[in-house]
Amino acid sequence: MAELVWISGASGGIGRALVDSVPWPSARIIGISRRRAPGTEHLAADLADPAAWDEVDASFRRELAGFGGDRVVFVHAAGTLEPMGFAGSVDTAAYSRNVVLNSAAPQVLGHMFLRAVAALGGAQRHLVILTSGAARSVYPGWSSYGAAKAAVDQWVRNVGAEQELRGGTQVLAVAPGTVDTGMQELIRATEADDFPQRQKFVDLHEAGRLTPPAEAAAKTWRLLDAGLDNGSVVDLRDQPG
Repeated sequence: MAELVWISGASGGIGRALVDSVPWPSARIIGISRRRAPGTEHLAADLADPAAWDEVDASFRRELAGFGGDRVVFVHAAGTLEPMGFAGSVDTAAYSRNVVLNSAAPQVLGHMFLRAVAALGGAQRHLVILTSGAARSVYPGWSSYGAAKAAVDQWVRNVGAEQELRGGTQVLAVAPGTVDTGMQELIRATEADDFPQRQKFVDLHEAGRLTPPAEAAAKTWRLLDAGLDNGSVVDLRDQPG
C-alpha cells in the first residue's frame, strides 16, 4: 500500500465521485460517512455530532502508526445546505448542526489530521477541504453555509502558512463550482421565500451548465501535484479542463 486516503462525505455527491476517481490504483480508501460508500473501508460517523470526531482522530492515529507508504491524503468533502432559510426563522437545532458540520468539523478534523501526520517521514501529506463560492458572495438563506465556507478559506490560508514554516503538509481549499449533486436538487426544491436566488440555480440546471461530479473530482485530484502555494484557495472554474 503506497497511498492512504480518507474522504469524508464519501457516500454521496462530490465525496462519492472523489472515491470513484482516486488516481492511485494501490490506494487504501477509508470513507467517513453515515452510510457505507462502496469501494471504501467504512468509518461510520455523523460529523455534525462532535462526539463522532474522536473516532476519526483514532482512525488517523491508528492507521498512520508505522505507515511506510508514499502519500497520505485527507479530503474533507462532508457538508450540508440544510436548513435553507433565513437566520431567525429556521429550526435552531438544524441551524446548529449546519454550523458545526460546515465550520467547526473541518477545522477540528483538519487539526487532528495534522497532528497525526506530523511524525511521518518522507511521505507526501495533503489536507484538502471543499469550500464554495458562497464564501465570497451574499446568498440570503445561506447565512450559516456562507459564513462556514469563509471560515474554512481563512483557516486554510493560515494553516497553509503554518505548514510552510514548520510542518510540510500541503493544505488546500477547493471550491468545485455548481456541481450536479443532491445539493442542487435540494436548492431547486426549496421555496423562493426561503432562498430568493433559487431561480439562478434552476436556470443553470435547465441550461445544462452544472458540472458533472466526476469532472470536479478529477480536477481536484490533479491539484495535489500542481505545485500550488500552501494555503491556496482554489476555484475549479478557474482551472484548465
